Amino acid sequence: MDVVVKNALVADGTGEPLARHDVGITDGRIAEVAEAGSLTGGRTIDADGLVLAPGFIDMHSHSDLQLLANPDHPAKITQGVTTEVLGQDGLSYAPVDDTVLEALRQQLAGWNDDPAGFDWNWRSVGEYLDRLDQGVAVNAAYLVPQGTVRMLTVGWDDRPATDAELTRMKELVATGLDEGAMGMSSGLTYTPGMYAETSELVELCRVVGEGGGFYSPHHRSYGKGALEAFAEMIDVSRRSGCPLHLAHATMNFSVNKGKAPDLLKLLDDALDDGCDISLDTYPYLPGATYLSALLPSWATEGGLDATLARLSDVDERERIRAEIEESGSDGAHGVPIDWDAIEINGVRHEHNNHLVGHSVAASARTRGTEPAKLYFDTLLDEKLGTSCLMHVGHEENVQAIMRHRTHTGGSDGLLVGARPHPRAWGTFPRYLARYVRELGVLDLAECVAHLTGRAARRLRLADRGLVRAGYAADLVLFDPDAVADTATFDDPRQPAAGITHVFVNGVAALDDGRPTGALAGHSLRNPRRAR
Repeated sequence: MDVVVKNALVADGTGEPLARHDVGITDGRIAEVAEAGSLTGGRTIDADGLVLAPGFIDMHSHSDLQLLANPDHPAKITQGVTTEVLGQDGLSYAPVDDTVLEALRQQLAGWNDDPAGFDWNWRSVGEYLDRLDQGVAVNAAYLVPQGTVRMLTVGWDDRPATDAELTRMKELVATGLDEGAMGMSSGLTYTPGMYAETSELVELCRVVGEGGGFYSPHHRSYGKGALEAFAEMIDVSRRSGCPLHLAHATMNFSVNKGKAPDLLKLLDDALDDGCDISLDTYPYLPGATYLSALLPSWATEGGLDATLARLSDVDERERIRAEIEESGSDGAHGVPIDWDAIEINGVRHEHNNHLVGHSVAASARTRGTEPAKLYFDTLLDEKLGTSCLMHVGHEENVQAIMRHRTHTGGSDGLLVGARPHPRAWGTFPRYLARYVRELGVLDLAECVAHLTGRAARRLRLADRGLVRAGYAADLVLFDPDAVADTATFDDPRQPAAGITHVFVNGVAALDDGRPTGALAGHSLRNPRRAR
């Protein structure tokens, strides 16, 4: 064996009770899982008292750009993530043409930054995956982003697609799956993906299902109308025959306090009726997005320049303000905004740093102005490139949903900005520390299965997600009594405690608690259709 992890408590990813074993690694694979004390190898790691688990799978990641710009990727390696799923929320950087790429660089700057001098040397899904294969710290799967596909075909208009446009979108989705995408995502509170009618989504999802993929939507509302939005996605899955994975399946805002059981009944009824459904969540209460996402959809129709023009017009500002503050915009999930709950956590321009870490309401009070005016002025000055936290979650909902039989883990973490959400660095150790060790919401073996084997099944990864001979040696070793998230809202870029070793394809990416800089990860492509 190249490496032997001796005397480990193995949580194998199935949910079965922990058992003590030696695990041997050779040529990037798990060569043997044997009786404790029986194996020898070129290197031996004494794991007495430690848990060995499959590497964690981040089912909802926003590392699309930062994984390439900073391929050593400490945010994920230090918390035990060995695979993440990119292309989320219907907006990412492939497939694109030059015009769409330029628009996305502006629109997604609050999520991913727009690093100077970066080499944008791809346009197709396959070329993007090839770029990942040049060397990154973790494995990465990709979803074709439906909003990006709509940009390429329909543009930024709020209207149904023509028959010819729908045919073209289906071709783009099929090509993305052929080139290795695992499925399709949507962001149905983000433009222009939100302009798609249910029937359009059904047609695209038929292509996804036929191509061996799954559909992962950020649906139309996580606030008012959340249950109806979940039901629409189940309807899309039923009508198209496409498996459904519900992204960050939360029940947020005051209107949904205590309503997780309603969601779970909806899901269980569909599952019992034969639907193929899974979901992911993050173990925190606040959400995160870009600040302009709160705008009503009509205000962002036509793209960046049209949006900025509306924000500069006095009458249009008042119309937008009334919708956001009084009736609730579709971009803000149909709930009137409480500006005290919206915290700016990332800006593009240094002169706006004073806004970071404060709610829109608090900054407005400091400056003696109205929150809506500060909001509009900031969006204009930043050309929409501002990110925010939304303090809208409920602990009882978070705990109830994570117990569900199809639950998996996803960080939904943004890596850029002055104070990004700590979930980017802390999601997986937080599950193990707070919800296993401290609260007992899940037991350890069950939680590991949620974060590994169950996620691998959704991705149809036949050789990952379990500690089993012949599987890829994606592994994490941690102290169950010490593992913890140390990332906080005030200091979010902090590595986990209690994680000692992480192997990606058999190569140590974290060794005795220290990142090695190894770039052993690569793209994981659709096993049914990838060429």
